[in-house]
Amino acid sequence: MAIIERPGTGTTPVVVTPQQTFGAVKRPVQTKGWREWLFTVDHKKIGIMYGVVAMVFFIIGGVEALLIRLQLAMPDGQILSADKYNQMFTMHATTMVFLFAMPMAAAFANYFLPLQIGARDVAFPRINALSLWLLIIGGLVLNASWFLGGAADGGWFMYAPNSGPIFSPSNGVDFWVIGLQITGVASLLGSINLIVTVLNMRAPGMSLMKMPVFTWMILVVQFLLVFSLPVITVALVLLMLQRSYGATFFDVSQGADPLLWQHLFWIFGHPEVYVLILPAFGIISEVLPTFARKPLFGYPFVVFSGASIGLVGFGVWAHHMFASGLGPVSVAVFSVATMAIAIPTGVKIFNWLLTMWGGKIWYTTAMNFAIGLVVLFTIGGLSGVTHSVAPSDTQQTDTYYIVAHFHYVLFGGMVFGLFSGFYYWWPKVFGKMLNEKLGAWNFWFMVIGMNLTFGPMHILGLQGQPRRMYVWTEARAGEGFFNLGFWNMVASVGSFILAVGVLFFLINVVVTARSKQQAPLDPWDARTLEWLTTSPPKEHNFDRIPVVHHLDEFFHRKYEEDTATHTMKKVAEGEDLVRAEEEGADAHIHLPSPSYWPIVLSVGVGLLGLGTIYGVPMIVIGFAITLFASYGWILEPSVAEEIDFEPSDNDGNTKEIAPLG
Repeated sequence: MAIIERPGTGTTPVVVTPQQTFGAVKRPVQTKGWREWLFTVDHKKIGIMYGVVAMVFFIIGGVEALLIRLQLAMPDGQILSADKYNQMFTMHATTMVFLFAMPMAAAFANYFLPLQIGARDVAFPRINALSLWLLIIGGLVLNASWFLGGAADGGWFMYAPNSGPIFSPSNGVDFWVIGLQITGVASLLGSINLIVTVLNMRAPGMSLMKMPVFTWMILVVQFLLVFSLPVITVALVLLMLQRSYGATFFDVSQGADPLLWQHLFWIFGHPEVYVLILPAFGIISEVLPTFARKPLFGYPFVVFSGASIGLVGFGVWAHHMFASGLGPVSVAVFSVATMAIAIPTGVKIFNWLLTMWGGKIWYTTAMNFAIGLVVLFTIGGLSGVTHSVAPSDTQQTDTYYIVAHFHYVLFGGMVFGLFSGFYYWWPKVFGKMLNEKLGAWNFWFMVIGMNLTFGPMHILGLQGQPRRMYVWTEARAGEGFFNLGFWNMVASVGSFILAVGVLFFLINVVVTARSKQQAPLDPWDARTLEWLTTSPPKEHNFDRIPVVHHLDEFFHRKYEEDTATHTMKKVAEGEDLVRAEEEGADAHIHLPSPSYWPIVLSVGVGLLGLGTIYGVPMIVIGFAITLFASYGWILEPSVAEEIDFEPSDNDGNTKEIAPLG
């Protein structure tokens, strides 16, 4: 923690830091090294840790995908047994959705949302840290199953009765249930935190319709999570009670209906698709105007289409269940709803195209990934519209056509959007530019590999290859252009080309980290408020809370309209604006204090969850740690005690004590 104190005009700022502390309910001191990260509640550090954790799981999920493609590359594959294959594709999907995509979106949201709205932190810093550590604990629980009897094997949507104790007797599904419960709590806490932050902590003058599109999309996502996560939470509790305590919620022999699980899962599962894709839409809505040198075309339409996607997304879940015999009325209603959701999505695509139309496009790596998203997501969206027609959906259900559609939307859409954000905001986060030459290799290998991997899956699916087939034989592969063997081999080769593309990104990160060249403060001539501060941002984000007068406030501080020519002329440099903010800095800056308790509470929750598998003693231990951590959290002082601080200066000036963090 640091409390920045400026006793008077023209004096040197004094940073007051705690020197020592001990005891169960005292604040930790700000130290160097790993402790600074372990106990931090700074939204920027938490955002970076979210990103690191997500990237680790991205690599794990990618390795699982490569093993799947190795198994299916040749007839009679021997890489994985049937049981291991089921575990592999279940954990691959679970890891990519819940442990990579959602946390990486949270990384961007945590880091940039407060900066974009002119805030110094999120509304609840300790809860923010708790969300991160719960995610880590949940991810560890999920993957611990590999070493404790085998991973979950029921697919990422875990249909009953396959997920019940009869068909999945190992503990893999139990680990899956507990891990997702914990990560779900993390996401729910994070969503409430970000909603409150946006609604209550915007800079003066920033109305909702002056917020950047990225902030808007993150806000919509948080409402999606608030309304959808309780549904999957209920479903997971029911499954846990059935597996661990003998309940019969999905047991047909006891009069239950396994379709109950499908409804509960997909009421969450389809909004989840938009939870994953909308942050990427927000990212490229910042990237495209910057590199097209034009304002975003139709800002209100982009905002309202994003909100419409979130609203309509709750009414289309049953198109995943057309093959289950819902009846003609339900099929007709959900078919129409599925068609309707294509409208706001199409609005966004046309807005992006018109943003680029007539612009002076600067083809950086960030821009290339953004354009890649527009193209690939459009392909995935068009293949998704076919699911609104019940006969075609019935043919495509549980075939590789679904796998192709899903990956064009989420990999071609979400992942390309995230990579665009990496290259766009890297200089802001780390003060260094990612190498553009390595970035070009990264982009082209990924775009070629992605199309070679998932494009053939449309053909495989239409030829009838099931999505859960762990082996195929040459005798049933067919002949000619539609030979399953040929297209499976193409998809497998493509997956390794895709992996090489990701490897180029990792190499780029290492090369950039070793480079001593600092990035310019405003390398892209950007438009939004996060660039109105140093790179990386200071601990307190802004020396002075900005007053907002325009959409794209940073751009309008640099440019003014020439009344004679009606063109924008540059009147200031970004560096000059930041320097002016430093000179007019606030006198007192309150920062949230670090805390032990988020990480301790997360460990307690993890042990409490594992107790449902390993018995009452572990439940007791987990409950005790959780209770102790809650006690410490509640009684934790707002800052370290007076004796733990250095004097602010030698003139007797009193320091400003930070409020409860």
